[in-house]
This record gives sequence, C-alpha cells and structure tokens, in this order.
Amino acid sequence: MDMSGNMDKKSVAFSEDINRKKHYQRETETLLERLQLRDKQEQKLSPADFLKVGPPVKQDSDTCEKDVALTFLQRLMMLDYRARYIPVRQDEVSFSKPVEESVNDDTDDDDFEALFSTNVDSKLKTHMHPMDVQMAVFHCSDSFLKQNMITKLSQCQYALPLLVPDPVTMDIDCPLWTFRQIRKTWKVTEMRDNSNIVTMKSMPICKAETPLVSFLRLGSPSLSKSQLMNTLINDRHNTFFHRNCPGSTKSRHLMDGVAEIAWYCPAGKANDAFADCIAFCNLHGDALSIVKQRDILTDKSSVNVVLVPTLEQGDKSTAVISALYKSPKPLIILIAENDGDAVQMKKGKYKMGLNNKSHSDISEELKKIIGKILSGPHSSFQLESMAEVSGVKVDEDDKVCQKGKSAAMKIVDLLQEMDVSKIKDTFFHCQGKMWHEWCKVNKELYHLKGNIENEKIQKQKKLMQIRQEQCNASFSGPMKLFIESLSSLSATEKEYFLKWTQILIDALSTDDLSSILQTYDEKWTELLALKKEKQQDKTALLKKKQTELDQISTKVQSATFGLEHIFREMGQIYEAHTDLQKRTKRGQTDWSKYPELAAELMISGQPMELMDGDAGHVPLTWISGLLDEVIKKLGDKRVFVLSVLGVQSSGKSTMLNAMFGLQFAVSAGRCTKGAFMQLVEVSEEIKKDYKFDYVLVVDTEGLRALELEGKATLQHDNELATFVVGLGDMTLINIFGENPAEMQDVLQIVVQAFMRMKKIKLSPSCLFVHQNVTDIDATEKNMDGKRRLQEKLDQMAQLAAKEEDCVAECFSDIIAFDVQKDVKYFAQLWEGSPPMAPPNPGYSESVQELKTIILSKASQSAGITLSGFKNKIQDLWNALMNEQFVFSFKNTLEVAVYRKLEVQYGNWTWTLRRNMETIKNGLHSKIEKGRLDKVELSYLNQESNTTYEEIKKAMATYFDDDRDKEMLVQWRGRFENKIQDFHDEQVKRVQRKLNEVIQQKHACKKLDAKKTEFENKLLQKSKELAHQLKDKKKDEKELEKQFNSVWTGLVRELIADTKPIEDINYEEDQSTVLHDLGFEYSLIHECKKSGRYKQMTEAGDYAHYVSLSKQKTTQVKYYFKGHFTYEEQQLIRSLIDDVVKPSLESIMSEPVATRGYSPTYLQKGVNDVKRKVTEFELWRKYALKKEFTVDLLLYVFHRAESWLSESHKKFKGNNDAHSYVESKKEHYYNIFKSYCKGSSSAVVLGELICDKLKSSTVKAVCNRTAINLAEVMKTNFPAFNGNRSKLETHMLKSLAMKEDFNAFITYIRDPRKQAETYIREEVQKYIFKEQKGEVLKILKKNVEDVKKDVSQALFDATENVEGKAEGPDKWVEEFSSLLIDELTFDTVCCQNFRDITKIDFLKEEIEKGFESVIQEVSSLSLDKIEEFWMNSEEILIEHLCNCCWVKCPFCSAVCTNTIDDHEEDHSVPFHRSNAVNGWHKENTVDLYIEFCTTNVASDGGFYPTHDTKVSFPYKKYRTAGPLYANWSITPDASKLEYWKWFVSRFEKELEDHYQLKFQNDGLIPSEWKTYSKVQAIKSLDNL
Repeated sequence: MDMSGNMDKKSVAFSEDINRKKHYQRETETLLERLQLRDKQEQKLSPADFLKVGPPVKQDSDTCEKDVALTFLQRLMMLDYRARYIPVRQDEVSFSKPVEESVNDDTDDDDFEALFSTNVDSKLKTHMHPMDVQMAVFHCSDSFLKQNMITKLSQCQYALPLLVPDPVTMDIDCPLWTFRQIRKTWKVTEMRDNSNIVTMKSMPICKAETPLVSFLRLGSPSLSKSQLMNTLINDRHNTFFHRNCPGSTKSRHLMDGVAEIAWYCPAGKANDAFADCIAFCNLHGDALSIVKQRDILTDKSSVNVVLVPTLEQGDKSTAVISALYKSPKPLIILIAENDGDAVQMKKGKYKMGLNNKSHSDISEELKKIIGKILSGPHSSFQLESMAEVSGVKVDEDDKVCQKGKSAAMKIVDLLQEMDVSKIKDTFFHCQGKMWHEWCKVNKELYHLKGNIENEKIQKQKKLMQIRQEQCNASFSGPMKLFIESLSSLSATEKEYFLKWTQILIDALSTDDLSSILQTYDEKWTELLALKKEKQQDKTALLKKKQTELDQISTKVQSATFGLEHIFREMGQIYEAHTDLQKRTKRGQTDWSKYPELAAELMISGQPMELMDGDAGHVPLTWISGLLDEVIKKLGDKRVFVLSVLGVQSSGKSTMLNAMFGLQFAVSAGRCTKGAFMQLVEVSEEIKKDYKFDYVLVVDTEGLRALELEGKATLQHDNELATFVVGLGDMTLINIFGENPAEMQDVLQIVVQAFMRMKKIKLSPSCLFVHQNVTDIDATEKNMDGKRRLQEKLDQMAQLAAKEEDCVAECFSDIIAFDVQKDVKYFAQLWEGSPPMAPPNPGYSESVQELKTIILSKASQSAGITLSGFKNKIQDLWNALMNEQFVFSFKNTLEVAVYRKLEVQYGNWTWTLRRNMETIKNGLHSKIEKGRLDKVELSYLNQESNTTYEEIKKAMATYFDDDRDKEMLVQWRGRFENKIQDFHDEQVKRVQRKLNEVIQQKHACKKLDAKKTEFENKLLQKSKELAHQLKDKKKDEKELEKQFNSVWTGLVRELIADTKPIEDINYEEDQSTVLHDLGFEYSLIHECKKSGRYKQMTEAGDYAHYVSLSKQKTTQVKYYFKGHFTYEEQQLIRSLIDDVVKPSLESIMSEPVATRGYSPTYLQKGVNDVKRKVTEFELWRKYALKKEFTVDLLLYVFHRAESWLSESHKKFKGNNDAHSYVESKKEHYYNIFKSYCKGSSSAVVLGELICDKLKSSTVKAVCNRTAINLAEVMKTNFPAFNGNRSKLETHMLKSLAMKEDFNAFITYIRDPRKQAETYIREEVQKYIFKEQKGEVLKILKKNVEDVKKDVSQALFDATENVEGKAEGPDKWVEEFSSLLIDELTFDTVCCQNFRDITKIDFLKEEIEKGFESVIQEVSSLSLDKIEEFWMNSEEILIEHLCNCCWVKCPFCSAVCTNTIDDHEEDHSVPFHRSNAVNGWHKENTVDLYIEFCTTNVASDGGFYPTHDTKVSFPYKKYRTAGPLYANWSITPDASKLEYWKWFVSRFEKELEDHYQLKFQNDGLIPSEWKTYSKVQAIKSLDNL
C-alpha cells in the first residue's frame, strides 16, 4: 500500500515536472518570439553580426519590443550600463488598457465597486523583465558573443551569470568560457610593521582565488536580497538587478535559478569596504525549490548568507537552515521580520534581524561580520573549480572548444616552465635582436656617407645576412604548432584556438608584469616628486631615476608577450624568406601561406599589427603580402581609414572598442604598442549612403609613450604621427583632460604631421576629442576651452610652418578645421572611482555622438581602395625613413592614377590626331583637284567638332565615373584645357600644312597649264603617226623607232623655251658658305674628311676642341691638371644644342618645296653660329679651336641635308617640264601602239583615264594603309599603347637586347633622336617582318574599298550623262566630281575624242583597264608605302614624341611625363648611375658611379655648378635652384640592375668615350658585374 502510495507520489511529481518543463518552454518560446529571437535558438547570434558599422543606436526614444534585444546588445557593447533599462514603446505593450473615458451610464455606486475590482484583462501582454531580455540574448548567442557580452557586463560593473538553467533541457550550465577575457585589478592593504602596505594585483578572474560569499533566500521575504548585496559592493550602482530597478516587473521568466556572481575589488584606500577581493554570489529565486544550485553554492562558498522572512521551528526552511547551521561553513542568517541585533550563535554562525533597520545600517553590520569571518581561516573560491562540480554542464567541455584549447595548450606547454622575459628570445628569435638590427641597418641606408654606393652595397649585404640568420632561426616549436593549428583547424576551432592562446599566454605573464608595473609606478611617482622639488643641483639624481625607469621599461617590454608577438614572428619569417626567395624545406611550414592565414583572421575581425611598436618599424613586405591576400579574398574594396592619435592611456582603444565593437587591447600593462589595424564592414542597412565598403581603424600607441621615454621619443612620435595622419582619411586626436598646456607637445607633433600632409597634397580631415571632461554640458566653459585650443593650434601651426619651411598663420591654413564643429567633449569614462566604478552613461552617449559625426564626415569621402592603402603605407614609410619627408614622399597611388590618366590622354589625343589626318587627306586631294583654294580655321573646326565633342564627353565620363575620381579631380581642369589646346593646335597645324599644299599648287600653275598643252600635242601627234602607219605592218622595233623619231622632235618643240631645274651640289655649297665665313678650305676639307662632326652631339669628351692659347694662366692649366671638368663638358654640350636647334629651324623654314633650293638658305641658317661661339668664349677661361666651329657648322649642314634634298626633289617633280615630259614617254608610246592596232577612241581614252587613276589609287591606298597601320600599332603594340614611361621602358629593353654602345650614347645625349629611331625600327619590323601578313590584309582591304568607290563613280557618272546627248567632256567632268576626295584626277582634254558617242562603251573600257590597275596595286610591294608623305612611322613619331624631354639635373635621365609642358614635377621611374653621363670626381679622371636616387637619401652634399661656393645637402636638393626645384627624385631602395649592368657591360667603352677611368672611389663594385642582361631587362618591369 505504502509502496503504491510512494509510486503514485513519484508519478505525480514526475508528471508535474514534465508539465512544468513544457510550460517553461512555451513561455520561453513566447518571450523569444516577442524579441524576434526565435530563429536564433538554432542559428546563434555571433560577434560578426555586431562587428559592423551600422545606423546610430537609439538612446532616448522608446524602442519597439522587437528591437529591444538588438538595442540592448548594441548599447551594452558601447559600455552603456543603461542597456538594462530600455523603455519599450507604450503603444505596443501595455500592462493595462489605454486610459479612456467611461461612456456607460452606470451609477456612482457601480463605479465605486469597480474601483475595488481585481479583474485584469488576461489578453494584455505585460512588460518584459529587463533581465529576461538579457538572458534571452545570452541564450541566443554563440559562445564568442556570450564572452563579449559577459566581458562588457563586467566592465559595466554588473553581476555575471555563473549557474544558468538551460531553457530547453533545464540542465544547469556554467558558462566558464564567458569569464575568460575578464581581468580584475585591485589593491590589497596589509599591516606590516605598524603601517599599511598596499600591493596591486591584476589577474584573469578565472585564476583569482578569493573568498566567495553566497546569498540565498528561503521563501519570500519583504526585503530585496539583491538590493542588500548592492550596498555591500557599491551602494551607488545596481550591480545585481532588484525589484526596485527601473523596468522591473513581478513576473520574470529566465532569471529564476540563475546564480550571478560579482567581485568587490578594493582600491587600497581607507574607505574600502573590504581589504581584499571578495566574490559575491546571488541565487535568484526561492532557494527552497532550487535545490541543485543551492547545494553547489553552499558547498563552494566561504560564507553563506541566508535571507528568510522569519525563523521559526517547523518552517519549510527549517531543514535547509539546519543543514547549513551544522555545516562547518560560516553562516549568516538574515531575518526580514525580526528586529534583533546581530548575534554570534557560535563560532562562524550569526543571525541578525532586519526589521526597522536602514539599508546602510544592515550593510555596515554585514561588512563587519563578513570581514571578521574572512580575517580568519576560510576556504577560497576559484572560477576554474566549477569545471569539477558534478551535475553542472561547463561550456568549455564542448568538443570544439576543447580542440582549440588542446592546440593552444601544446604551445603553452613548451613555454610553461620558462621565465616570461626569456620566451621571446628563446622561441621567437626573428622579431628580437635580429629584427631590431635589421631596422637599424635599414635606417642607415638613408644616412649614407663617403663612398656611397659601396657603403650601400655593404649595408644591403648586412640586411641579407640578417635575413639569412632569421631564416636559420625560423620555425621554432611553438611557431610550428601555431601555424599548423591555423592551417588545419576549422573556422570555429581556430577562433577558440586564438582566444585560448591569448588567455593562456596572458596567464603566464600576469604575476611578473603586475610586479614590474607596480615598481614602474613607484619609480615614476618618485621621479615626478623629484622634478617638483626646489632643491639645487638635482640633475645627477634625475638622471639616475630616469635610468632606473629605462631599465624597468626594458623589463616591461621583455615580460610583455601576447598573440601579437606570434603574428609578428610570422611576419618576420615571411619577410626573411621572401627577401631571400627561400624554398620551404621538408619539415617546415609553408611560409608563403602566412599572409593568407593572417588575411583570413583580419577579415574575421582580428586586429593586425601595422607598425612594430618595439622596433618602431613597419614590416612593408609582410603588410603588402597580408593586404594582397585580403584583396584576393574580398576584392579591392574601398575603405575609409580612421586613424587615432593621442597621449598614452588616454582611452583611445577603449573609445574605439565602444564605438565599433572592436577588440583592441586596453587592460593595464597591455596598452597598444606601435599601430594596429582592424577592418569593420559597413552594414547593408547604411551601405547605400556611403562610397566605401569598410572602415579600417588604425589604433596607435600613445604619443610620449612611457616605454619609449628617453629613447629618441620625439622622433618616434613624429614618425608615428606623420605615418598615421597620412594613412587616415580622418584622424581623431584624443586629448585627455582639459589643460591645453599639458597637450602642447602632442599638439605640436600632430600639427606638424598635418603640415606635412598639406605639402604632399594629402588632405585628411580631423576631429579633436577631449576625454575626461568634468562637465560636458557647461557651454561657457566649453567655449573657453575651444578658444584656448584654437589659440594653441594656431600657435603650433606657426611653429610647424617654421619647422617645415612654409607659411601658415593659423591651423585652418593647414587643414579645413572648424573649432565649433570639429571638437568633441567626452564625459569621464568612470562614474566614480575605479576599480568598482561603472562606466559613465554620458561616455557612451559621447561615443555615439562622435560616431555619428565621423560617419557624417565619412559620407562625403570615397575612401581609398585596399591596394591604394597598401601603396600609401609604403609611400609614407619610405618617405619617413628619409627624414626629409616632404622632399622624399612619393605617392605611388597618385603616380599610378596619373600614369593611367596619361594613357587615356594619349588615346584622346590620338583620336583627335587620327581624325585630323583623315580630314587633311580629304582636303589635300580637293586642293590637288583644284576644288579648294583656301582653308579656313572655322571650316576645320566644324569638320573636327563631332570627334572633339565625343572626346570631351569621354573625358567627362572618365573623370566622373572612374573609381579614382576623387584623386583625378585635381587634374581635371588642367587636362580639359590641354585637350582644347591640343585640338586647336592640330587644327592650326592642318591649316598650315594644307596652305603649304595650296602654295605649291599655285607655284605649279604654270607647269599645269603647259601639261594640258603638252598632252594635247602628244596625243594628237601620236594619233597622226599611228594613222600614217596604220596600214603598214611593222614589228615592235620598227614602231618604237618611228615613235622615237617623232617624240624627240616633239619634245624639243614643246620645251624649247624651258630651262631644266638642276640638282643640288651640296658638298660644294657647304665649302663655299664656310669659306665665306672666314674658314680656310684646307681646314674645311680636313674636318670633312675626319667625319668627326657627325658625332658632334654624342661625343664624350670635348677637350680636344679647347685651346690653351687664350691666356697662359694657372687657371687654364687647372682644367687639364686632372681632366676637363664635367661641368665644362656640359656647358659645351649646351652651346651645341643652343646652336643646332635654331640653325636647323631657320634652314627648314625656307620655302624649298615651293621655290626650290638656294645656297643662301645655308648662309642665313648659320649666320649667328660664329657670334654665339664668340660670346660663349667671353665667359670662359679658355678658347675653342676653329675646328670646333667648323665641325659645328658641318653638323648643322649634315642634319639639314636629307630635308633639303627631299624638299628640292619635291619641287623639281612639281615644276620641271623636262622631267614631266620624259616621264610620259612610255604612256604615250602605249597610246600610239593602241592607235596602230586600230583601237577606238573610247579604248584609248579609257587607257588614258586608267593611267591617271593609277597613281592616285596607289597614293590613296598607301595613305589609308599608313593611317590604319599607325592605328593598329598604337592600339596593339605594347611600346606604343601606353604612356611615355612605357615607351621608355621598351626602348631601354631594345637597347639592351642589341647591346649597341653607340645607340646607347645617342639615347644618353639625344633621347628624342633615339626614340624616333626606335619607333622607325619597330614600325619597319612590324610591317616587314612580324606582322607582314596582317599588313597585306589591311592593304588589300583598302584596295577593295577604293575599287568600290571608283566603280560607284563610274556607274553614277554614266547614269547622270546618258541620254542627254552630252559628249565625253561632260562625262569626264561628272566622273571626276563623283570620285572620293582621296582620289585625284588630273584634267583630261577630250578634244581628240569627239568621235566617242557611246558612253557605256567608254565605261566598260575603263572598268576593264581599272581591273588591271587594281591587280597591280594589290600586288604592290610594301616598300611602296614609304614613298608617300603620310607614312605610319611619322604619324606615330609626331604623336609619341610630343612629350616632355627635360633631363634630370644629376644623371640626365629624361622626364617621362606624356605631356610636354606639364605643371607637375618632372620625374622618371629609372634614374641612372652618374658614370653613364660622364660625371667624375673634381681634379681627377675618376668616374663618379653613384645614383642620384641613392644620393638623395644620403647625408652627402653637392655643388649645383662648378663655380658655386655653397654646398647643398642632397636631401634638400630642391633648394639648389630652378634646375632642381621642379624635379621629384625619391630615394630608391631597389637594385637598379639595368644601369649597373650597362656600366659593367660597357666599362671599357665608357672609359674610352669620356677619356675617364673607373678607379679608386669610382671602381665598379663587384656586385654590379654579377647582373646579367636578362636580369637587367627584367628589372625594368619592376619600375
């Protein structure tokens, strides 16, 4: 019976338990539904959902119920402890019906009765309990978001869930993992030798062994247990949520059975509640029914505190109290309805009545009792011990978590027994002394002295040696394990692994670091006190204290070891192996995969070190590799770079973490060192409002960082500030406190950084953030603060202007800055005194406001691509290494964008040029046909307008839509003007050329008139002779004999009064002109015979032209003591250039093509030469021999000869009647034969017309083909389809392939001449070798096109004339008018063909004859193309060589800007050794081998001219005069193999050419001789 009864009871209890669980689950589902979290039970929320830049977080306005959970999390992440108290919008949730007036007619008695009614509408939803919101979010988060959430709750000084019932299974969970990131710092006060000794402790809370005081309630007492606990811990803050907190409701769902824990951390002050850290645990709900959690807590506690309504025998709570009373654990029983005082019942057992007592009284009494208990022996509690409690499910037991932990433990086990300060030196060798030494040597490359190139080689060898040492020391045990884990673990396992690694590593260094930092704090305090003392002569003592601080600082660096050091080691292993191009050996991890592994982590939100804070250096190779991999995975996304600067410990990282939910290190002893970067994605909700995809946050170590005090701190701070300001699209300057005097040093550094940005044309925006301001709402005070800040900034701007050698009166002269809008005051971070103070709610509001301001400003920026960011890092750092930052900064991205623009500009101008050539062709033919007698500019503008408008439209599209449009805008106006100028110039050029054709046409009128007469007579005579011989059968020889007899007489008759035009006797004319100028024939003959004059501009040495006879002084001997100085050689070269160019222009301006050649042209062209040479000698201390002037004149004549010859040939062809008549002999012999054969007039006229069409057809086909070929080559040929720089690269490659020293010298002396030669060679090669088949296809297509045009003209002319009884004259006239402009057709006199009546027959004859013409033209040799005035190479030369040819003032490398008169600085990607140009050491014959790109990074100096008395530092070369001011020569760390190979390959030739030697300091380094031609050519691809 009893058994049956027990079974029934168990069955009922089991059934009730199931029903309770089902009810609980239904309630949970309803709650999650209301919070829009139902789907998150399975698909958990993760940190990635919140590591995004989203819309502003709601602060004041009520929130929709469905948004409460999200708003709670967002505000919590911003350290806003009011996240628990989010008001819900009243129209959605109501605890009663909306207030409404009664409309019924009930009596007053009814109303009164209704007042006492307890009926409530059960359909109405109640408010959600704030802690239900917190726990709902907790249950719907993955373990990493839970950890973040609990960490933030801890920072908000809230209690944390320790035991949590699972809402589905009702199992008890202990979220131990969520506590792992929490670190607590407190100060312990102990009595020693009658004095209080305060010791600081800082450790992960999981490791802390502290007393645990647990609070339980049995039953339902009227007093709030949680509220009582708050008075013990922090009476100003609700650490534990209680019934009187805002938003609290009677009903709560997820909190019953939850045990929360919080720690009291003393500040080491007299008013501390307790002397040491104590954990307080609070079990929510009635402990009578929550047995499992109650038993766990009472077992783990050092002290149990039980709150009961009453204490009477027989109560439900009696059994529990009895068990606790008998337990050895101390017990405090609090009786709510009893007013008795605190009584110790026996040792460790207390009871106290609470009735009629204030909270403060109860609190004080409890503190005394707990303090008394804990002052004696007591048990300790450690969070990690919860893993051993049976019946509790610990989250860290999860398989994935354990796998991550296991992998991390393998690494930590290797480090476990070692002194933390030795870990880095033992296992992470690459980042220690070797890396620091590498950085030191690398910086020395920018301070070279003495024999610069040799010193540079030694330094580079040293760098490679260090890299080799790093390679040898790579792949230690921990590093192998770390890389293997990163490579093999899944994404979640990897995340656990990284977290565990950091947690376990932090635990290693906790004790050491805490004691070192305490010592540092003490020494720092002593130093500050000493500085304030007024005693005399304290310098030695100050120095001693500073030295002690430095030593402790070194210990801090050694003892600081974290995840960032492992990533740093990865970076150094990668850099070392990349520099040496090492292959991965067996047993080693694949170093080439390191950037990919790091990129995955960076994308997932892991901060990555940008600047090594210990070495103060940026590992460029590693950062480039890392960002390249990020680009591969994400694409080349646009990012808005937000940089943050400020003094150390001013809350920069805390602010960023609160603003964006980042993970920058903020705890004591782990302040940011160097600079870190982290990617934050822009959320889809707001992406449409921004032009970038990510915000890239750059956090930096504090300026004036204590760790770096006394170690070139100012330089380090300047570098850091300049670097991050340059990187940022916006810079936040974080200032701690309100006193501008204290921020003076920081402001000066920051303002100077902005000044530098302005000078290199970077324009970031800035925001000043004043943190820790006491009263941010005090408007007047803030106005005064802003005024003082403005004054300081203006003052610093003036100082920075002096430092950077420019003008600025105020800060806004440097950067766009509005003190009213760009200064933000932040509330103090803590609401009270740490360590127990929660964050100030005003702080999170300030964070939110600042975020809104940042995003508002960011919306106006397009940011920068990731590849652009990568380039900017390199540019800024390379410039900083050179110290002369502004001089040496090279904006690689800007250069790349400009070069791309140059290519576009080349395409636009090419389209305009090609269009103008086509227009010119058509008009040229019209002129030849006599249809056009004047070319107006307005007509040309009209003809070209369509293409010009298309180009303008294409330009606008390019500047408006290109991804780099923000950078392009600076050149837009300039290039639009350039295009207009180019168009106008092309129009004028075409007008000028066509006017020349018109002039020639006018000049030929006399001959043209004779031509018609000649042709009529020739035709008539041929016809008569043929008629006479018609009936006589004659063989070919007899016919020819008869024709010749008539022809000779006829020609004599026709040109009897015409004198033939003679050919030029150029040799004789040259000698005559020179003799007339006063030079002896013997000297002229000797100079001609030597042929030396042909290399006048390319000679290496002009000393043989110098005469000593001017004055016998020591000064003249000085020139020949060692060698004729380089400067003097250059002056003579300049004289030659000054003479040759105007002389040639003068000769070539003469109308030779229209009027013929005359020796007077030579005389006029060289009239000024002798005078210029004489004037040159006046300023020199030597004379030039006569041979110099004769050779110079002969060189001018030599250069002009081909032009004069061609022009005269053209004149003769157009004007010599003898030549013209003789050229027609064969043609009229054929007509004569036709007549003899009895051919009709139609056949003969057809032959005559076809003969006339033939030459113009050939010309039209060739001209079209020339333009087509130029177009094809401009589009497809690599050397021609880019900008000027690309042409230069291909030209240098070609020179290297041929290894022709003379061609190199031509390039060095006259680069344009060599460029023209190269273009001609490449065009010839393309046409006659490489693409011959393609060229013939183009030729044949143009032949077919002309054939169609002629056939159409024949058809239309016949159609128009037929049936009109018109003679052949009218048909020929009609046919001529219908021919396309390109086909010229000389007048045909038809008076001998009046007998033609059938035009159709004439058309057929012409078609037959023209078919043979077409066949002949189709089989035309490609050589024929070169006979015509419009050939491909000239078109390309005119287009490609119309650019800048200014030479570098040091090495004479030519500027590669595509635009001739560009406004940007001259620049060239490949400077060269000065030996190439013949530079030598003063007073010696020793060649000077240095590169100017090396010199500008050295500490050397130079004299701009040979007679300059003042030396200029190479680093400030721009200040040396106009010649240098407009050149951008940036330090180049590349090997420049090309010119080193050239110097080594042509060593002997260069010595002979310049009559100098590679010896002493000018000895060619042996390393140069190791470069092959292949390496040299390949090196050009890297430039």
